Amino acid sequence: MITLEEVLYQASDTKMLRIGEGIINEAAELFASMFPDKRPVVIADATTWGVAGETIHNLFSKAGLNPEIPHIFSDKEFHAEWKYIETLDNLLANTDAIGVAVGSGTINDLTKLSSHRCGKRYMTVATAASMDGYTAYGASITRDGAKQTFSCPAPLALLADIDIIATAPAEMTASGYADLFAKVPAGADWIISDALGIEPIDNFSFSIVQDGLKLALSEPAEARAGNKNCIKRLIEGLVLSGFAMQTHKSSRPASGADHQFSHLWNMENHVMADGHVPSHGFQVSIGMLMSTALYQQLLNEDIAALDVEKCVTAWPTLTEAQSKAREMFKDSDFPTIGETEITAKYIDHNALRMQLNLLKENWTDIRHRLATQIIPYEEAKARLAEVGAPTEPEQIGISRERLRNSFLRAQHIRRRFTILDIAVRTCLLDKWLDGIFA
Repeated sequence: MITLEEVLYQASDTKMLRIGEGIINEAAELFASMFPDKRPVVIADATTWGVAGETIHNLFSKAGLNPEIPHIFSDKEFHAEWKYIETLDNLLANTDAIGVAVGSGTINDLTKLSSHRCGKRYMTVATAASMDGYTAYGASITRDGAKQTFSCPAPLALLADIDIIATAPAEMTASGYADLFAKVPAGADWIISDALGIEPIDNFSFSIVQDGLKLALSEPAEARAGNKNCIKRLIEGLVLSGFAMQTHKSSRPASGADHQFSHLWNMENHVMADGHVPSHGFQVSIGMLMSTALYQQLLNEDIAALDVEKCVTAWPTLTEAQSKAREMFKDSDFPTIGETEITAKYIDHNALRMQLNLLKENWTDIRHRLATQIIPYEEAKARLAEVGAPTEPEQIGISRERLRNSFLRAQHIRRRFTILDIAVRTCLLDKWLDGIFA
């Protein structure tokens, strides 16, 4: 199994990593070693300032690092939105200080992108095992009404104190657990893409995510309870996922159809009845279950008997596919995305015939690889319930009707090949959805 040390040695962006109990006191030493002759500025929100930000700032002061006045976001509804990038750009462009992100997903992504835009590197102090983006290349920011991924380097250094992370709210741990669990069907998406010659597996990046994944997911109840050993495995799994994306310069090692549901709902500006936006991990929890359900339908299908010519006949021309995509998103905030992404992954009728015949001819081997990868739906659902993640769409404010409609819409917003594309190209999507929603 690939270790954190091996991954760190190969990493392109992050050069120093500290994960352990009671290591917050190493923050000043870590900063000084990675940013010699520089001074820090703590970037936090109102919650993370109290959790660790003030402590970090004081440690910097005591070490003689002359920290800049901290920047604390105080907005009640605080998300990774472009207006906050502009705020941080103004801060970082007018100081020689290096950003130190104290927080989780939102703080990390904002500091990551703004630092890059200002020609700087940055450091992160993690406060929760809530997502996999700490060490990921790229930042996910909402701009012009759409969630977009902007290219930017991961932090130069990361510190994760298990004592702090273990005391994070249980729902944040559940969110991170669900985000990590999504790597299971995401791995299956890459397996089938590799098997059909669409996107070959990068064995190193694949192994970074998958080798210790099922062990990290093995004790959901203990993770919810804040068991430090379980929390350590969870944060390590999330950090490794980020390293895989950093190494591969793409989210492919850690993101598949599961995340496409979440991206879609973000782009649709989804909020629950109480006005809150469900966390990324909670959205992914439902997306992951839907992806897993599709894989179970596929594994139960007699693909060896697939009528390839029927599928080829039903396959639209590029013009027809583009027209359908335009119609699908015409009243949205992102009217061109469907057409753009469908065009990027479109194949003609002859190529489809070859692809489906390849699936049929190699089905025994492909099915074995997928069955080995996938954790059965009912088991996945039980584990998510144990950790406190949502298992029903209504828990995140998504109706059954909207969820069903989301399958085809999600397939249209990313060019990445996933189980959604298999369902569409084999003409089995409606049949599988009938089985799932029955």
